[in-house]
Amino acid sequence: MLLAGIDMNTSNLQLDKHGFLKNLDDWSEEVACAIAQQEGLTLTPAHFEILFMLREFYKQYEVSPANRPFVKAVKLAFGEEKGNSIYLMSLFPESPAKLAAKIAGLPKPANCF
Repeated sequence: MLLAGIDMNTSNLQLDKHGFLKNLDDWSEEVACAIAQQEGLTLTPAHFEILFMLREFYKQYEVSPANRPFVKAVKLAFGEEKGNSIYLMSLFPESPAKLAAKIAGLPKPANCF
C-alpha cells in the first residue's frame, strides 16, 4: 500500500480503517505531508503551526479534541485571529478537528464521525 509516495510495506506505518496512524511515534513531517496529500491538501507553515500545537495538546491531555475544544485550544495558543472556526476550516476543510488530528498522526477525536 502506498501513502502518497510512502511505501507502507517497507516503512512499517500502520493505518486504521479510516486512515489514522495506529502508532503516534510513526509520525513525521513527511508522513503528515503524505496524509495531507491523500486528503487533497498541501501543507504550509500555517498548517504545521496547528499540527505541532495539536500534538502538544495530545501529549498534555492524552486526547484528540473535538471541534469546540480544538478551536478553544488554538485560540488560547495563537489568539482570536487563528482560534476561530473560519480560519481552521480554511486550513482543514469539512471537519477541522478530525482532519487535523489525522494529519497530526493522532487518534480520531471521540465524537467525530
